[in-house]
Amino acid sequence: MSVRMRLTRVGGHKDPIWRVVVADQRSPRDGRVIETIGRYNAQTNPSTIVLDEERARLWLSRGAQPTDTVRKLLRTQGIDPSGRPAS
Repeated sequence: MSVRMRLTRVGGHKDPIWRVVVADQRSPRDGRVIETIGRYNAQTNPSTIVLDEERARLWLSRGAQPTDTVRKLLRTQGIDPSGRPAS
């Protein structure tokens, strides 16, 4: 089973809010998730990014692969998306 860190869409019509989730790569975008580790709202100025840093680092160390968008969000929050422990 390959685990990914990716975005799932919530919110209303023309008012998207995204959750950062850990899910099996085979499940659909808004389908079953293993854990929700944050949220992202691009419609605020500046964009709102809230991540549970401890859980994100744990999943990265376990081999979860972030999507390109989540990788950018992790870098913005100062988390190394490679999953290596900080030295």
